[in-house]
Amino acid sequence: MARTKQTARNPPVERLLARSSPPSDRSLLFHRSIPVARVLYLIIFFVCRIGSVHRSKAARKSAPTTGGVKRPHRFRPGTVALREIRKYQKSTELLVRKLPFQRLVREVAQDFKYDLRFQSHAVLALQEAAEAYLVGLFEDANLCAIHARRVTIMPRDIQLARRIRGERA
Repeated sequence: MARTKQTARNPPVERLLARSSPPSDRSLLFHRSIPVARVLYLIIFFVCRIGSVHRSKAARKSAPTTGGVKRPHRFRPGTVALREIRKYQKSTELLVRKLPFQRLVREVAQDFKYDLRFQSHAVLALQEAAEAYLVGLFEDANLCAIHARRVTIMPRDIQLARRIRGERA
């Protein structure tokens, strides 16, 4: 960081007096003939009269700025997304809830044959396969988005990934 010249500031005593005393006291206070005891007496008098003029640095930092209401902590954009990516790459659990997926399977199966029954392991195997397919598709779509210099997956990325895979003509 570049060095900057320090500007001269009023001494603390002068600041105190400028806030709280009439001009006659100020001119008397800084006159050479007034003894030091008188100066100290005036300083103590003005500090006691106005109370604490300056808050400490710690008090300024800790004081809430929005009228006593503390704002909730927010992470910077992308921090939570990266944390979730690491979390889901580590985990092996299913990402879609079991009951909604089971209802979807039963709804699709009704189009082929009415009143089909499923073993629980069969629904679980379908869910594992479906999630593996979707994760792979999203990985390919993410590569398509990165190739287009974007970080957001769009429907055209998924369509391009499926077309390159040969799933859609």
